Amino acid sequence: MTPGLSEIGLICTSGMVPIGYYKDASKSAATFKVINGVRYSMPGDYATLNEDVTINLLGRGSNGINGGGEKIYPEEVEEAIKTYRAVVDCLVVGVPDDRFGDAVAAVFSTEGNIAVTTSAIKAHVRSALADDKAPRHCIQVEYVPRAVNGKADYKQTKHLALAAI
Repeated sequence: MTPGLSEIGLICTSGMVPIGYYKDASKSAATFKVINGVRYSMPGDYATLNEDVTINLLGRGSNGINGGGEKIYPEEVEEAIKTYRAVVDCLVVGVPDDRFGDAVAAVFSTEGNIAVTTSAIKAHVRSALADDKAPRHCIQVEYVPRAVNGKADYKQTKHLALAAI
């Protein structure tokens, strides 16, 4: 990748890389690859390389949303929404859409459960990202679904979004 050109690529790490997944040869083969004699871990995270050679993490490809032929990375939209003044947490999922295949749905919580309108969230996202990345659906909840270790619970988030739409 050339720094600063907005090319999207996979993040790969080398060095102390695991042998593989226990009793899962196909997942091991997909995640751990040898390139030019060097073993890499490729968990599926996409990023761009900035001009200063720092990375801009876009998100995990398996969570990607296909909206009108465009690949939308939920983590990118989540980070934009979290910069809205009252929002404290957010997860984004794709939900079925008759016109575009998938639509962006944001499930978010606010400080003190302050009410925030869908139009305010959409306008905020559009000020930072392309228009097609703005959520079509915004669902405000008391707590965003996360596992006890803090990891995003996208499965529960999708159920919440689908139930609310």
